[in-house]
Amino acid sequence: MADVNKVVLAYSGGLDTSIILKWLQETYDCEVVTFTADLGQGEEVEDARAKAQACGVSAIYIEDLREDFARDYVFPMFRANAIYEGEYLLGTSIARPLIAKRMIEIAETEGADAVSHGATGKGNDQVRFELGFYALKPDVKVIAPWREWNMRGREDMLRFAEAHGIPIERKREGSKSPYSMDANLLHISYEGYDLEDPWNEPPESMWRWTRAPEDAPEEPEYVELAYRGGDIVAINGEEMSPARVIAELNRLGGKHGVGRIDIVENRFVGMKSRGCYETPGGTIMLKAHRAIESITLDREVAHLKDELMPRYAKLIYNGFWFAPERIALQKLIDATQAEVNGDVRLKLYKGNVFVVGRRSDASLFDERLCTFEDDAGAYDQKDAEGFIKLNALRLRMEALAGRKLG
Repeated sequence: MADVNKVVLAYSGGLDTSIILKWLQETYDCEVVTFTADLGQGEEVEDARAKAQACGVSAIYIEDLREDFARDYVFPMFRANAIYEGEYLLGTSIARPLIAKRMIEIAETEGADAVSHGATGKGNDQVRFELGFYALKPDVKVIAPWREWNMRGREDMLRFAEAHGIPIERKREGSKSPYSMDANLLHISYEGYDLEDPWNEPPESMWRWTRAPEDAPEEPEYVELAYRGGDIVAINGEEMSPARVIAELNRLGGKHGVGRIDIVENRFVGMKSRGCYETPGGTIMLKAHRAIESITLDREVAHLKDELMPRYAKLIYNGFWFAPERIALQKLIDATQAEVNGDVRLKLYKGNVFVVGRRSDASLFDERLCTFEDDAGAYDQKDAEGFIKLNALRLRMEALAGRKLG
């Protein structure tokens, strides 16, 4: 451990990372630099400064990265329509590479030889953080306390905190959520406690961002989104930055009970995990982006994107944001978005997002070709006969050879 002189720690200021901070100082006899990122989690990140100062931290970094997060991570992911295992919009997964990137940049600035995080040895986050670290600084030392120390649960941590004078925030009974939660601009997640039994229904009191659909307004609300290059640039005619777009869609979606899911997912480390998520803005974004693509993308390009999407989503979920295959896929995805421009009109009502209109100057939709009325010669229906016979040729040959296809 003598080769570690300075460590950059991902620090929230909460009990867990405060214990890790002290444990690093004691165990490695090193300087600790803390990094706290504001990714839109809705908590006061500046509180971490005083706590870090009280622990004798050598340098403190507290940064507002909401726009970087939305512009460089969330928006590129939504150009791909990424969704993991058919339901999860990757809210936690997509935040980890940005945190890892800034930690490595800070390590370079500070001359630190190690980085540390508070992820446990059971979850996906340890993988996501560390794949990012090693991709950006191959020789960095990674310290994961949950894989090193002998503390096995919360009681051990509370004893450590008491022995080392680490303040423990005692909250009024019933005022603190019993769930393990992660929040950022895109989503909030809930795990643990009674959710560990996948038969238990989540209590209504658990949800923080969304109304229950049955309590949502009785009248639907219409929202119009403007797209440029595959990204939302305005809501109801008002231009907004990427972070403001997500925040406003979270507000609208939460008001109408949009974006709750309850899933059992397959973690990269091998186990199944039950989690509940609120992603109101992301749910709206996914629906709307597919709608604008439906009129602006060529059929085979759209189908190719759909075939590649599960692979792309899996790369993000498993922590391979900085891998060459993800970067290559991103270039292909972004190349498809040049003509994804126009407007989508949505109706939000009782937990649902309905697409009720889409338009674009780059639209490939032609009413003359699909009308049930007189198309004035735009399409010769007789052409379909040869098209069908050519596609049936191999099937006819199978039948003529005596092979039974039924």
